[in-house]
Amino acid sequence: MADAAADRPKARSLRPLAALRPFLAPYRARALLALFALLVAAAAMLALPIALRQLLDHGLAANSAQTINRYFIGFLAAAVVFGAFAALRFYHVTWLGERIVADVRNAVYGRVIRMDPTFFEVTRTGEVLSRLTTDTTLVQSIAGSSLSIALRTSLSLIGALVMLALTSPKLTGALAILMPLVIVPLIVVGRSVRSLSRASQDRVADSSGLAGETLNAVQTVQAYTLEPLQAARYGAAVEAGFETGVQRTRVRAALTALGTTLVFGAITAVLWLGAREVLAGSMTGGQLGQFLLYAVYVGASAAALSETWGEVQRGAGAMERLSELLEAKPAIAAPASPAHLPARASGRIRFDHVEFRYPSRPDNAALSDYTLDIAPGETVALVGPSGAGKSTAFQLLLRFYDPASGRVLVDGIDVATLAPEELRGQIALVPQDTVLFGASARENIGYGRPGASDAEIVAAAEAAAADGFLRELPQGYDTFLGERGLRLSGGQRQRLAIARAVLKNPPILLLDEATSALDAESERLVQEALERLMRGRTTLIIAHRLATVLKADRIVVMDHGRIVGIGTHHELIASNPLYARLAALQFSADAS
Repeated sequence: MADAAADRPKARSLRPLAALRPFLAPYRARALLALFALLVAAAAMLALPIALRQLLDHGLAANSAQTINRYFIGFLAAAVVFGAFAALRFYHVTWLGERIVADVRNAVYGRVIRMDPTFFEVTRTGEVLSRLTTDTTLVQSIAGSSLSIALRTSLSLIGALVMLALTSPKLTGALAILMPLVIVPLIVVGRSVRSLSRASQDRVADSSGLAGETLNAVQTVQAYTLEPLQAARYGAAVEAGFETGVQRTRVRAALTALGTTLVFGAITAVLWLGAREVLAGSMTGGQLGQFLLYAVYVGASAAALSETWGEVQRGAGAMERLSELLEAKPAIAAPASPAHLPARASGRIRFDHVEFRYPSRPDNAALSDYTLDIAPGETVALVGPSGAGKSTAFQLLLRFYDPASGRVLVDGIDVATLAPEELRGQIALVPQDTVLFGASARENIGYGRPGASDAEIVAAAEAAAADGFLRELPQGYDTFLGERGLRLSGGQRQRLAIARAVLKNPPILLLDEATSALDAESERLVQEALERLMRGRTTLIIAHRLATVLKADRIVVMDHGRIVGIGTHHELIASNPLYARLAALQFSADAS
């Protein structure tokens, strides 16, 4: 997506705003009401110069207080109607803007959260967050106010031009000759504003991505004393955004100055001609006053349009960026007519001659001719050096990726024919790097099965040996755990992850064993919880400890994406040199 942002062609229209139509459609009635209020307010505003003309030509000429009062009442009535319907338009248009941007945010987040890992391999999280916040705020600005102002001023401009023609065709003709000299420069400069606005948003996304990346790894940054380096990098990104923003502001200021000068210069020239018409007797003072007000409307509307045009263009650029996310298609999706697993699968798994390469590393085979059968309820340990393909097997079983060839089957059904949600509903993953959310302990466990009762959550915590320390927290199960669960120790976070898996109660369990980095006491508690969790389930374990290897029904030795040995610990020690070496190095501490 970063490449797409850099390579975007310069747009020459507001076409990206058409992507807002589906979000506006559910609120068509309110939009029509806002449009009706806009039309009435515009009509009332256009009636004011007519009332002024009548007052000047008939009320003052009649030299009658009663006649003057009648015309002033009409003038005031038009002003009241204009004010009331302008307020009504403002309320409904602002409501629409708030509602539409909320729906856009929901739609973008709902699309991004369903994207496959390939998407996030090439897209920074900060880039997505920038589009969800900054870009949607710009869309809110144009949907809620700028677009309304543009419509209102456009109506005023068109209506005033029509009334100018009816008031004095001669003066209007002179104004029409001057208008292209005003409009063409504004359009040309406006395109530069659009391009610079999109570039400014890209620079904001760059700084947001850098900040998110470093703040998520703040302890690593501090441990390596990289604060000055990262602060300098962030400062450079912010400075680039500042320079682009200043350049955009400079062009917008020039656009405003140019528009105002050209418009009012044209009006001044036309009014000079009008004054000569009055002196010649071919126009009345009321007509000139009416023409003057309509000319002011034209000037003010054109100036407002020149100012608002830049905002609308920025919003169009932001919507273009949001549309890229809304139109993104996940590589992993449910087929048109998906197959179905039983309500609770038996847990039989087969990797059938699987070949796979990561999209970001197409030259390296992550799995090659990988064939493995796992019986229901069996515990299989995957052992091998780093990069052997152990985690890749987990990724394919969860269908985060599809193999290039071969099949992955659960209960004899190819997982590619299943809806990903149905497949993953049968599997629980306890990763090595435990992921907790910025919520309470109760909510974090409850993610295993949304809607579970408090009693079920407590029972899951007890099974994971987590109930004791949870009750000692300040608010017990309702204690906020901090971002990524940083208020807990590594062993406590791991037991919460196990409790989540217990609550889910799946037939298939994937364990990226996480006891290697724990102290002895935490490891013992986590290991006991894992053993309880594994009972009666098909379990695949990426093994780092001898205790886990010895308790597995079978051990699969992997190297460079291939299976190079299968058997028990003692069989492999005797027959497989790679396993014997791994056992001597990796399991020596446990063995002693």
